[in-house]
Amino acid sequence: MSEYLLSSDKAVAITPSDTTNLQLNDRPPRAVYVGGAGNVNVQFGNLGTSVLFSGVPAGTVLPIGPTRVMSTSTTATAMVALY
Repeated sequence: MSEYLLSSDKAVAITPSDTTNLQLNDRPPRAVYVGGAGNVNVQFGNLGTSVLFSGVPAGTVLPIGPTRVMSTSTTATAMVALY
């Protein structure tokens, strides 16, 4: 079973940033909760490119482990990193 399907033991509010990683104890989150609908622009690893999740509905849990949630192009609000 993928580790991203396991339950989380920590939750941290996300402040989107183009320079700050989401790492907690050297690990990315297991998922990202989106409390307010909008776009979520993320970066994975050290790829240097971002991926835009468009029109994410409020209350969605994205089963992704991004390195960053970028401030550029992110319009979703009340996001929480689940570790």
